[in-house]
Amino acid sequence: MQEPHIHVGILNSSKIEFQLKGEYLIDNSQNTTGKFSVELSNGKIMLKNSEIEKEFEEQVIFSSKFPDVSFMLKNVVIGINFHWERFEDQEFNGDLKILIEDDKLVAINIVLLEDYLGSVISSEMSSNSNLELLKSHAIISRSWLLAQIQQSKKNNKEDSVNHQVKTDSEIIKWYSREDHKNYDVCSDDHCQRYQGITKIQNENVLAAIQETHGIVLHYKDAICDARYSKCCGGISESFENVWEPEKIEYLQSIYDYKFKLNDADMDVRGEAGFAKWLNPHLSSFCNTTDKEILSQVLQDFDLETQDFYRWEVEYKQNEVNNFINNKTGFDFGEIKDLIPVERGESGRIIKLKIIGTKKEMIIGKELEIRRILAEKHLYSSAFVVEKLDIKNGIPQSFKIKGAGWGHGVGLCQIGAAVMSEIGYRFDEILMHYFKSASLKRIYQ
Repeated sequence: MQEPHIHVGILNSSKIEFQLKGEYLIDNSQNTTGKFSVELSNGKIMLKNSEIEKEFEEQVIFSSKFPDVSFMLKNVVIGINFHWERFEDQEFNGDLKILIEDDKLVAINIVLLEDYLGSVISSEMSSNSNLELLKSHAIISRSWLLAQIQQSKKNNKEDSVNHQVKTDSEIIKWYSREDHKNYDVCSDDHCQRYQGITKIQNENVLAAIQETHGIVLHYKDAICDARYSKCCGGISESFENVWEPEKIEYLQSIYDYKFKLNDADMDVRGEAGFAKWLNPHLSSFCNTTDKEILSQVLQDFDLETQDFYRWEVEYKQNEVNNFINNKTGFDFGEIKDLIPVERGESGRIIKLKIIGTKKEMIIGKELEIRRILAEKHLYSSAFVVEKLDIKNGIPQSFKIKGAGWGHGVGLCQIGAAVMSEIGYRFDEILMHYFKSASLKRIYQ
Protein backbone atom coordinates (compact mmCIF):
# COMPACT_ATOMS: atom_id res chain seq x y z
CA MET A 1 0.00 0.00 0.00
CA GLN A 2 1.23 3.52 -0.83
CA GLU A 3 0.50 6.59 1.26
CA PRO A 4 -2.86 7.90 -0.02
CA HIS A 5 -4.14 11.40 -0.61
CA ILE A 6 -7.07 12.33 1.65
CA HIS A 7 -10.01 14.53 0.62
CA VAL A 8 -11.11 16.59 3.64
CA GLY A 9 -14.35 18.61 3.59
CA ILE A 10 -13.62 21.94 5.29
CA LEU A 11 -16.45 24.38 4.61
CA ASN A 12 -20.01 24.20 3.31
CA SER A 13 -21.62 27.54 2.33
CA SER A 14 -23.45 29.47 -0.38
CA LYS A 15 -20.40 31.75 -0.66
CA ILE A 16 -16.75 30.93 0.05
CA GLU A 17 -13.93 33.45 0.36
CA PHE A 18 -10.29 32.36 0.20
CA GLN A 19 -6.76 33.52 -0.47
CA LEU A 20 -4.10 31.65 -2.44
CA LYS A 21 -0.71 32.34 -0.86
CA GLY A 22 1.61 31.44 -3.71
CA GLU A 23 1.13 30.15 -7.25
CA TYR A 24 -1.68 27.71 -8.01
CA LEU A 25 -3.02 26.23 -11.24
CA ILE A 26 -6.75 26.52 -11.94
CA ASP A 27 -7.82 23.13 -13.32
CA ASN A 28 -4.21 22.45 -14.37
CA SER A 29 -4.14 25.30 -16.87
CA GLN A 30 -4.10 28.93 -15.66
CA ASN A 31 -1.58 30.24 -13.09
CA THR A 32 -3.13 32.36 -10.36
CA THR A 33 -2.69 33.72 -6.84
CA GLY A 34 -4.40 36.23 -4.52
CA LYS A 35 -7.85 36.70 -2.96
CA PHE A 36 -11.01 35.15 -4.45
CA SER A 37 -14.67 34.49 -3.78
CA VAL A 38 -16.90 31.79 -5.24
CA GLU A 39 -20.70 31.80 -5.35
CA LEU A 40 -23.44 29.73 -6.90
CA SER A 41 -24.88 31.41 -9.99
CA ASN A 42 -27.62 29.67 -11.99
CA GLY A 43 -26.42 26.28 -10.76
CA LYS A 44 -22.80 26.98 -11.67
CA ILE A 45 -19.68 28.04 -9.75
CA MET A 46 -18.79 31.71 -10.29
CA LEU A 47 -15.16 32.52 -9.40
CA LYS A 48 -14.31 36.21 -8.92
CA ASN A 49 -11.56 38.57 -7.88
CA SER A 50 -10.33 41.96 -9.10
CA GLU A 51 -8.88 40.40 -12.25
CA ILE A 52 -10.84 37.19 -12.91
CA GLU A 53 -14.50 36.36 -13.38
CA LYS A 54 -14.89 32.78 -14.54
CA GLU A 55 -17.66 30.18 -14.52
CA PHE A 56 -17.31 26.45 -13.83
CA GLU A 57 -19.91 23.71 -14.29
CA GLU A 58 -19.60 21.38 -11.29
CA GLN A 59 -16.18 21.84 -9.68
CA VAL A 60 -12.90 23.71 -9.84
CA ILE A 61 -9.49 22.59 -8.51
CA PHE A 62 -6.65 24.87 -7.45
CA SER A 63 -3.47 22.77 -7.61
CA SER A 64 -0.44 23.88 -5.61
CA LYS A 65 2.63 24.29 -7.82
CA PHE A 66 5.13 24.18 -4.95
CA PRO A 67 5.08 22.33 -1.59
CA ASP A 68 5.50 25.49 0.51
CA VAL A 69 2.45 27.37 -0.82
CA SER A 70 -0.84 27.49 1.08
CA PHE A 71 -4.40 28.76 0.90
CA MET A 72 -6.56 30.41 3.56
CA LEU A 73 -10.30 29.82 3.93
CA LYS A 74 -12.36 32.53 5.63
CA ASN A 75 -14.99 31.87 8.32
CA VAL A 76 -14.62 28.13 8.84
CA VAL A 77 -17.03 26.80 11.47
CA ILE A 78 -15.42 24.79 14.29
CA GLY A 79 -17.12 22.94 17.15
CA ILE A 80 -20.37 22.54 15.20
CA ASN A 81 -23.30 22.15 17.65
CA PHE A 82 -21.00 22.23 20.69
CA HIS A 83 -21.06 24.87 23.42
CA TRP A 84 -17.90 26.53 22.04
CA GLU A 85 -18.96 26.69 18.36
CA ARG A 86 -17.28 29.60 16.52
CA PHE A 87 -15.78 30.80 13.22
CA GLU A 88 -12.12 31.17 12.36
CA ASP A 89 -9.88 31.67 9.33
CA GLN A 90 -7.82 28.57 8.58
CA GLU A 91 -4.77 27.92 6.40
CA PHE A 92 -3.94 24.72 4.50
CA ASN A 93 -1.22 23.11 2.40
CA GLY A 94 -2.13 20.89 -0.53
CA ASP A 95 -4.80 21.45 -3.18
CA LEU A 96 -8.18 23.17 -2.93
CA LYS A 97 -11.24 21.71 -4.64
CA ILE A 98 -14.57 23.56 -4.70
CA LEU A 99 -17.69 21.73 -5.88
CA ILE A 100 -21.47 21.89 -5.75
CA GLU A 101 -23.25 19.65 -3.28
CA ASP A 102 -26.93 19.91 -2.28
CA ASP A 103 -27.28 23.46 -3.64
CA LYS A 104 -24.26 24.72 -1.71
CA LEU A 105 -20.55 25.01 -2.30
CA VAL A 106 -18.09 22.75 -0.50
CA ALA A 107 -14.40 23.54 -0.03
CA ILE A 108 -12.23 20.40 0.06
CA ASN A 109 -8.54 20.12 0.94
CA ILE A 110 -6.64 17.37 -0.92
CA VAL A 111 -3.61 16.42 1.16
CA LEU A 112 -1.30 13.45 1.80
CA LEU A 113 -2.40 11.29 4.74
CA GLU A 114 0.71 11.89 6.86
CA ASP A 115 0.44 15.67 6.35
CA TYR A 116 -3.23 15.44 7.33
CA LEU A 117 -2.23 13.62 10.54
CA GLY A 118 0.19 16.36 11.50
CA SER A 119 -2.70 18.79 11.59
CA VAL A 120 -5.12 16.36 13.28
CA ILE A 121 -2.92 15.67 16.28
CA SER A 122 -2.02 19.36 16.55
CA SER A 123 -5.72 20.28 16.36
CA GLU A 124 -6.95 17.54 18.70
CA MET A 125 -4.30 18.42 21.29
CA SER A 126 -1.33 20.68 21.90
CA SER A 127 1.65 20.20 19.61
CA ASN A 128 3.78 20.60 22.78
CA SER A 129 2.33 17.40 24.25
CA ASN A 130 4.45 14.49 25.47
CA LEU A 131 5.96 12.66 22.48
CA GLU A 132 4.53 9.27 23.54
CA LEU A 133 1.04 10.78 23.67
CA LEU A 134 1.45 12.31 20.21
CA LYS A 135 2.69 8.99 18.81
CA SER A 136 -0.33 7.22 20.33
CA HIS A 137 -2.68 9.72 18.77
CA ALA A 138 -0.97 9.58 15.39
CA ILE A 139 -1.58 5.83 15.26
CA ILE A 140 -5.23 5.92 16.33
CA SER A 141 -6.01 8.84 14.00
CA ARG A 142 -4.34 7.04 11.09
CA SER A 143 -6.15 3.80 11.94
CA TRP A 144 -9.55 5.43 12.34
CA LEU A 145 -9.26 7.29 9.04
CA LEU A 146 -8.18 4.28 6.97
CA ALA A 147 -10.85 2.10 8.59
CA GLN A 148 -13.53 4.67 7.67
CA ILE A 149 -12.32 4.86 4.07
CA GLN A 150 -12.34 1.06 3.76
CA GLN A 151 -15.81 0.87 5.28
CA SER A 152 -17.08 3.56 2.91
CA LYS A 153 -15.95 1.50 -0.06
CA LYS A 154 -17.84 -1.51 1.32
CA ASN A 155 -20.94 0.63 1.84
CA ASN A 156 -20.76 2.02 -1.71
CA LYS A 157 -21.16 5.49 -0.18
CA GLU A 158 -24.59 4.71 1.29
CA ASP A 159 -25.75 7.10 4.02
CA SER A 160 -25.71 5.26 7.35
CA VAL A 161 -25.82 8.18 9.76
CA ASN A 162 -29.15 7.56 11.43
CA HIS A 163 -30.19 4.20 12.86
CA GLN A 164 -33.49 4.04 14.67
CA VAL A 165 -35.70 1.55 16.47
CA LYS A 166 -39.09 3.14 17.07
CA THR A 167 -42.28 2.00 18.81
CA ASP A 168 -45.12 3.88 20.47
CA SER A 169 -43.25 3.86 23.77
CA GLU A 170 -39.58 3.79 22.75
CA ILE A 171 -37.21 5.57 20.36
CA ILE A 172 -33.65 4.25 20.24
CA LYS A 173 -31.25 6.08 17.88
CA TRP A 174 -27.57 5.84 17.25
CA TYR A 175 -25.51 7.92 14.92
CA SER A 176 -22.76 6.51 12.76
CA ARG A 177 -20.39 8.72 10.82
CA GLU A 178 -22.16 9.12 7.50
CA ASP A 179 -20.19 8.37 4.36
CA HIS A 180 -19.66 11.80 2.84
CA LYS A 181 -20.55 11.79 -0.81
CA ASN A 182 -17.69 13.86 -2.21
CA TYR A 183 -14.87 13.59 0.32
CA ASP A 184 -13.39 11.10 2.77
CA VAL A 185 -13.82 12.98 6.05
CA CYS A 186 -14.91 16.37 7.33
CA SER A 187 -12.69 18.63 9.42
CA ASP A 188 -14.77 18.94 12.59
CA ASP A 189 -15.28 16.74 15.67
CA HIS A 190 -17.89 14.77 13.75
CA CYS A 191 -14.91 13.03 12.08
CA GLN A 192 -11.54 14.26 13.37
CA ARG A 193 -10.65 17.83 14.22
CA TYR A 194 -8.46 19.11 11.36
CA GLN A 195 -7.38 22.73 11.03
CA GLY A 196 -4.64 22.56 8.40
CA ILE A 197 -1.47 24.47 9.26
CA THR A 198 -3.48 26.92 11.40
CA LYS A 199 -2.32 24.94 14.44
CA ILE A 200 1.42 24.97 15.09
CA GLN A 201 3.15 21.73 14.14
CA ASN A 202 6.47 21.66 15.99
CA GLU A 203 9.34 19.15 16.06
CA ASN A 204 7.43 16.98 18.53
CA VAL A 205 4.54 16.51 16.11
CA LEU A 206 6.85 15.87 13.15
CA ALA A 207 8.77 13.29 15.18
CA ALA A 208 5.54 11.54 16.24
CA ILE A 209 4.42 11.29 12.61
CA GLN A 210 7.82 10.15 11.32
CA GLU A 211 8.43 7.58 14.06
CA THR A 212 5.01 5.97 13.55
CA HIS A 213 4.85 6.45 9.75
CA GLY A 214 2.38 3.96 8.27
CA ILE A 215 1.69 2.16 11.59
CA VAL A 216 -1.92 1.25 12.44
CA LEU A 217 -3.82 -0.69 15.06
CA HIS A 218 -4.74 -4.07 13.59
CA TYR A 219 -7.13 -6.88 14.52
CA LYS A 220 -7.78 -10.09 12.55
CA ASP A 221 -6.37 -8.83 9.23
CA ALA A 222 -8.26 -5.54 9.37
CA ILE A 223 -7.38 -1.98 10.38
CA CYS A 224 -9.03 -1.07 13.67
CA ASP A 225 -11.83 1.48 13.85
CA ALA A 226 -9.90 3.23 16.63
CA ARG A 227 -12.36 5.43 18.53
CA TYR A 228 -11.45 8.01 21.18
CA SER A 229 -13.07 10.61 23.41
CA LYS A 230 -11.93 13.39 25.74
CA CYS A 231 -12.51 11.73 29.10
CA CYS A 232 -13.97 8.29 29.83
CA GLY A 233 -14.67 9.18 33.47
CA GLY A 234 -12.68 6.22 34.84
CA ILE A 235 -14.27 3.35 32.88
CA SER A 236 -14.48 3.23 29.11
CA GLU A 237 -17.65 2.14 27.32
CA SER A 238 -18.21 -0.77 24.93
CA PHE A 239 -18.85 -0.03 21.27
CA GLU A 240 -22.21 -1.84 21.08
CA ASN A 241 -23.70 0.34 23.82
CA VAL A 242 -23.06 3.52 21.82
CA TRP A 243 -23.39 2.54 18.15
CA GLU A 244 -24.44 -0.59 16.25
CA PRO A 245 -25.40 -3.58 18.44
CA GLU A 246 -22.25 -5.42 17.35
CA LYS A 247 -19.49 -6.54 19.71
CA ILE A 248 -16.04 -5.33 18.62
CA GLU A 249 -13.34 -7.09 20.63
CA TYR A 250 -10.85 -4.22 20.70
CA LEU A 251 -13.53 -1.66 21.71
CA GLN A 252 -14.69 -3.19 24.97
CA SER A 253 -14.95 -1.53 28.38
CA ILE A 254 -11.76 -1.22 30.48
CA TYR A 255 -10.92 0.33 33.83
CA ASP A 256 -8.77 3.39 33.21
CA TYR A 257 -6.11 2.55 35.74
CA LYS A 258 -3.23 0.15 36.47
CA PHE A 259 -5.55 -2.30 38.22
CA LYS A 260 -9.23 -2.75 39.03
CA LEU A 261 -10.19 -0.66 42.03
CA ASN A 262 -11.39 -2.41 45.18
CA ASP A 263 -12.61 0.71 47.02
CA ALA A 264 -15.75 1.13 44.95
CA ASP A 265 -18.61 -1.04 43.74
CA MET A 266 -17.50 -1.88 40.19
CA ASP A 267 -20.96 -2.78 38.90
CA VAL A 268 -21.76 0.72 37.71
CA ARG A 269 -24.64 -0.64 35.60
CA GLY A 270 -26.75 -0.56 38.76
CA GLU A 271 -27.92 2.66 40.37
CA ALA A 272 -26.27 2.04 43.76
CA GLY A 273 -22.95 1.11 42.19
CA PHE A 274 -22.96 4.06 39.83
CA ALA A 275 -23.79 6.48 42.64
CA LYS A 276 -20.67 5.23 44.48
CA TRP A 277 -18.64 5.53 41.28
CA LEU A 278 -19.41 9.25 41.09
CA ASN A 279 -17.00 9.75 44.01
CA PRO A 280 -14.58 12.37 42.59
CA HIS A 281 -11.60 10.95 44.51
CA LEU A 282 -11.37 7.49 42.95
CA SER A 283 -8.07 6.58 41.28
CA SER A 284 -8.20 6.75 37.48
CA PHE A 285 -5.67 7.87 34.89
CA CYS A 286 -8.11 10.52 33.66
CA ASN A 287 -8.80 11.86 37.17
CA THR A 288 -6.55 14.90 37.03
CA THR A 289 -6.80 18.64 37.52
CA ASP A 290 -3.19 19.21 36.45
CA LYS A 291 -3.47 22.17 34.08
CA GLU A 292 -0.18 21.33 32.40
CA ILE A 293 -1.45 17.85 31.49
CA LEU A 294 -4.93 19.06 30.53
CA SER A 295 -3.47 21.74 28.26
CA GLN A 296 -1.73 18.99 26.27
CA VAL A 297 -5.07 17.47 25.27
CA LEU A 298 -7.40 20.45 25.37
CA GLN A 299 -7.36 23.49 23.12
CA ASP A 300 -8.26 26.90 24.56
CA PHE A 301 -11.95 26.53 23.68
CA ASP A 302 -12.04 23.04 25.26
CA LEU A 303 -10.56 24.44 28.46
CA GLU A 304 -13.61 26.68 28.75
CA THR A 305 -15.15 23.53 30.24
CA GLN A 306 -13.72 23.28 33.76
CA ASP A 307 -14.81 19.79 34.81
CA PHE A 308 -14.16 16.57 32.92
CA TYR A 309 -13.83 13.66 35.31
CA ARG A 310 -16.89 14.69 37.38
CA TRP A 311 -19.35 17.48 36.60
CA GLU A 312 -22.83 18.73 37.39
CA VAL A 313 -25.43 21.00 35.84
CA GLU A 314 -28.75 22.26 37.15
CA TYR A 315 -31.80 23.06 35.02
CA LYS A 316 -35.12 24.67 35.86
CA GLN A 317 -38.31 22.76 34.98
CA ASN A 318 -39.02 25.03 32.02
CA GLU A 319 -35.50 24.48 30.61
CA VAL A 320 -35.74 20.67 30.75
CA ASN A 321 -39.28 20.86 29.40
CA ASN A 322 -38.16 23.00 26.45
CA PHE A 323 -35.14 20.81 25.67
CA ILE A 324 -37.16 17.61 25.63
CA ASN A 325 -40.30 18.88 23.89
CA ASN A 326 -38.40 20.80 21.21
CA LYS A 327 -35.88 18.08 20.41
CA THR A 328 -38.23 15.09 20.45
CA GLY A 329 -41.12 16.88 18.75
CA PHE A 330 -43.52 15.52 21.40
CA ASP A 331 -45.47 17.34 24.09
CA PHE A 332 -44.50 15.65 27.36
CA GLY A 333 -46.13 18.37 29.41
CA GLU A 334 -44.23 19.10 32.61
CA ILE A 335 -41.38 16.68 33.29
CA LYS A 336 -41.97 14.59 36.40
CA ASP A 337 -39.00 12.22 36.28
CA LEU A 338 -35.96 11.03 34.31
CA ILE A 339 -35.28 7.38 35.10
CA PRO A 340 -32.30 5.30 33.87
CA VAL A 341 -33.61 2.07 32.33
CA GLU A 342 -30.29 0.58 31.21
CA ARG A 343 -26.67 1.54 31.77
CA GLY A 344 -23.54 0.34 29.98
CA GLU A 345 -20.29 -0.87 31.56
CA SER A 346 -19.10 2.71 32.15
CA GLY A 347 -22.37 3.74 33.77
CA ARG A 348 -23.42 5.64 30.63
CA ILE A 349 -27.17 5.52 30.23
CA ILE A 350 -28.19 3.59 27.13
CA LYS A 351 -31.92 3.93 27.72
CA LEU A 352 -33.63 6.73 29.69
CA LYS A 353 -37.32 6.89 30.58
CA ILE A 354 -38.86 10.36 30.41
CA ILE A 355 -42.05 10.74 32.46
CA GLY A 356 -44.15 13.81 31.79
CA THR A 357 -47.63 14.89 32.80
CA LYS A 358 -48.85 14.16 29.24
CA LYS A 359 -46.52 11.49 27.90
CA GLU A 360 -44.00 8.80 28.84
CA MET A 361 -41.29 7.45 26.56
CA ILE A 362 -37.95 5.61 26.62
CA ILE A 363 -35.15 7.20 24.58
CA GLY A 364 -31.59 6.13 23.68
CA LYS A 365 -28.72 5.65 22.86
CA GLU A 366 -26.17 7.83 24.63
CA LEU A 367 -25.80 10.63 22.07
CA GLU A 368 -29.57 10.98 21.70
CA ILE A 369 -29.88 11.27 25.49
CA ARG A 370 -27.12 13.91 25.59
CA ARG A 371 -28.69 15.79 22.71
CA ILE A 372 -32.17 15.88 24.25
CA LEU A 373 -31.06 16.99 27.74
CA ALA A 374 -29.11 20.12 26.79
CA GLU A 375 -29.23 23.11 24.49
CA LYS A 376 -26.46 21.47 22.43
CA HIS A 377 -24.95 18.37 24.08
CA LEU A 378 -24.71 17.16 27.67
CA TYR A 379 -21.10 16.24 28.50
CA SER A 380 -21.88 12.51 28.68
CA SER A 381 -24.77 10.15 29.43
CA ALA A 382 -23.04 8.82 32.58
CA PHE A 383 -25.14 10.67 35.15
CA VAL A 384 -27.68 10.56 37.95
CA VAL A 385 -30.64 12.92 38.30
CA GLU A 386 -31.67 14.64 41.51
CA LYS A 387 -35.17 16.16 41.60
CA LEU A 388 -35.38 19.42 43.54
CA ASP A 389 -38.16 21.57 45.02
CA ILE A 390 -41.01 19.17 44.23
CA LYS A 391 -44.45 20.82 44.19
CA ASN A 392 -47.59 18.74 43.56
CA GLY A 393 -45.38 15.94 42.23
CA ILE A 394 -43.55 18.25 39.78
CA PRO A 395 -39.83 19.00 40.35
CA GLN A 396 -39.13 22.69 39.89
CA SER A 397 -35.53 21.91 38.93
CA PHE A 398 -33.24 18.98 38.17
CA LYS A 399 -29.60 18.55 39.20
CA ILE A 400 -27.63 16.25 36.88
CA LYS A 401 -24.35 14.86 38.25
CA GLY A 402 -22.15 13.05 35.77
CA ALA A 403 -18.82 11.52 34.79
CA GLY A 404 -16.60 11.98 31.76
CA TRP A 405 -16.86 13.94 28.52
CA GLY A 406 -17.91 12.19 25.33
CA HIS A 407 -18.99 8.69 24.37
CA GLY A 408 -16.14 7.06 26.31
CA VAL A 409 -15.32 4.35 23.75
CA GLY A 410 -11.69 3.47 22.96
CA LEU A 411 -8.82 5.75 23.98
CA CYS A 412 -9.42 8.32 26.71
CA GLN A 413 -7.38 11.37 25.67
CA ILE A 414 -6.94 12.79 29.17
CA GLY A 415 -6.12 9.33 30.56
CA ALA A 416 -3.57 8.78 27.78
CA ALA A 417 -1.99 12.17 28.53
CA VAL A 418 -1.56 11.21 32.17
CA MET A 419 -0.11 7.81 31.22
CA SER A 420 2.47 9.44 28.95
CA GLU A 421 3.49 11.87 31.70
CA ILE A 422 4.14 9.10 34.24
CA GLY A 423 6.32 7.11 31.85
CA TYR A 424 4.16 4.82 29.70
CA ARG A 425 5.32 4.33 26.09
CA PHE A 426 2.97 4.80 23.14
CA ASP A 427 2.54 1.04 22.58
CA GLU A 428 1.71 0.47 26.27
CA ILE A 429 -0.87 3.26 26.14
CA LEU A 430 -2.52 1.79 23.04
CA MET A 431 -2.57 -1.77 24.42
CA HIS A 432 -4.20 -0.45 27.61
CA TYR A 433 -7.15 1.00 25.69
CA PHE A 434 -7.32 -1.46 22.75
CA LYS A 435 -6.62 -4.74 24.51
CA SER A 436 -7.13 -7.20 21.64
CA ALA A 437 -5.37 -5.16 18.96
CA SER A 438 -1.78 -5.22 17.68
CA LEU A 439 0.44 -2.76 15.82
CA LYS A 440 1.32 -3.16 12.15
CA ARG A 441 3.11 -1.00 9.58
CA ILE A 442 1.10 -1.07 6.33
CA TYR A 443 3.17 1.36 4.24
CA GLN A 444 6.65 2.89 4.37
